[in-house]
Amino acid sequence: MAAETDNKPEANVEQPTALTRRDAMLQLLRVGGAAAGVTAAGVWLSEQSFRPVPAKAEQARRDHRMANDPNLPHLVVVQNGEPRQLVQRALEDLGGIKRFIGRQDVVVIKPNIAWDRTPEQAANTNPEVVAEVVRQCWQAGAKRVIVTDCSCNEPRRCFQRSGIQAAARAEGAEVILPDPEQYREVEMGGVALKTWPVFIPFLEADKIINLPIAKHHGLTGVTLSMKNWYGILGGQRNRLHQQIHQSLADLASFMLPTVTLLDGYRILLRNGPTGGNLEDVAMKKTMVAGTDPVALDAYVAKAWWNLDPEHLPYLAMAAARGLGTVDYDKLPVKFSKLG
Repeated sequence: MAAETDNKPEANVEQPTALTRRDAMLQLLRVGGAAAGVTAAGVWLSEQSFRPVPAKAEQARRDHRMANDPNLPHLVVVQNGEPRQLVQRALEDLGGIKRFIGRQDVVVIKPNIAWDRTPEQAANTNPEVVAEVVRQCWQAGAKRVIVTDCSCNEPRRCFQRSGIQAAARAEGAEVILPDPEQYREVEMGGVALKTWPVFIPFLEADKIINLPIAKHHGLTGVTLSMKNWYGILGGQRNRLHQQIHQSLADLASFMLPTVTLLDGYRILLRNGPTGGNLEDVAMKKTMVAGTDPVALDAYVAKAWWNLDPEHLPYLAMAAARGLGTVDYDKLPVKFSKLG
């Protein structure tokens, strides 16, 4: 008698499980894209629904956003490149610098220059990232390109030791250190932030490019794109820590950037935001950029720190104000791997 055959899989053989779109996105950022077969040509993850841009509010809100283009991604992830390459490809994937910067624009670039640290310590934005964004703005025909921040440590030391002052000036930018005489009291219309001094260059720009670095933060868990806006404020900013998530949502409602480029060339995994120990730094050679800061922060926080939106209340607050979505997997996204 012929032996019976059984086409059923063996019980001890594990069957593959289909990845959700969100899982695929997280895996791509965590492993650098190689395992998912990302090529230099890039990979589109697109949806057909698009979030409308809310109408501009009254009061003193600075809304520098551009209308979303249905043919372009809202988020891009570029991996395996040097800092200038990451900037170039991220802007290209978003539609090019001229989508965001026009002739005669006064552009303010807002890196993180908060700390008296070297680039290798990953507490400030990489200076070559800043320099390339400056170069791109000139290429688009900008009238003025300003690089500034309101540092936590002594500003001259921060601007010099970070390498940002020299790198930005080498590309022709105006580097403006914070000046106690150059703040204006502004009615910000927030819940935690009502009237507060804001550094004048941020109030007078035509376009603002947010250029944070991805790092750990002892109080909020992470400091990404929205936390970078603390650097537009004067006054006793530590008072805001009592309502830090509300103040972050207030800041995000007040200052809406033209585009955000998150520096992930090196990231600070632990002991942020100041860092100092090179063992806390991870080399990622990545940039995450886009026009939805809520989605950007939610995505990076989950991928690199395994923090869900419920661990970051400011994300839900910002989303409730129409500033973006925590559902990054529902947005059009493009992944590119260099090299």
